[in-house]
Amino acid sequence: MRTVVFDLDGTLADTSGDLVAAANACFRAMGEGDMLDPARDAGTALRGGRAMLTLGLERLGRADDLAEIDRNYPLLLEAYAGAIDVHTTLYPGAMAAVEGLRDAGYGVAICTNKPEGLARLLMGRLGVLDAFHALTGADTLAVRKPDPEHLRETVRRAGGDPARSLLVGDTATDRDTARAAGVPSVLVTFGPNGASVSELDPEATIAHYDELAGVVTRLIG
Repeated sequence: MRTVVFDLDGTLADTSGDLVAAANACFRAMGEGDMLDPARDAGTALRGGRAMLTLGLERLGRADDLAEIDRNYPLLLEAYAGAIDVHTTLYPGAMAAVEGLRDAGYGVAICTNKPEGLARLLMGRLGVLDAFHALTGADTLAVRKPDPEHLRETVRRAGGDPARSLLVGDTATDRDTARAAGVPSVLVTFGPNGASVSELDPEATIAHYDELAGVVTRLIG
């Protein structure tokens, strides 16, 4: 079965607001103010918790304090889980595109570097978890993106053939994962990092999910 695999953060949903809020909770617990701005730092937020903690500590002049990052990372995840869907929204047309692919006979799945439990919690809260045939996260396997086995195993769990798949994402990590797996990548241009994704030379880009069905047909039939 042909399978379309989606990244989550910055691809299916804008999760940056809730991620920034969780990081700022950590900085307040350190006795500092809110170190991150939801608008200015959205791109960093979509790179994950450690990236946000690193950026905030850099602004405090503590860029090399790896121990503080390690200590606060579990606290960030706890804060995030407690308020995971306050600001998060699905991108326009995302779920219509997913349902259209399903109706056309494609497998659809999520391959994210967010911990699996948090990804399932979020998609459940948004009411769309059951729309996907499979979901794997950063801790599902012994490897994670950009290791191609993360993508391949996601496809297998969706009942598909890894050689007949593509990855929809928003970062160099997604492009590198697809390239390592020998399959196409489609990068979205509507997220915080959208202005620069064409420089990553993916097989295609889309500015709205209305474009996805045609691109998928062109790339994997």
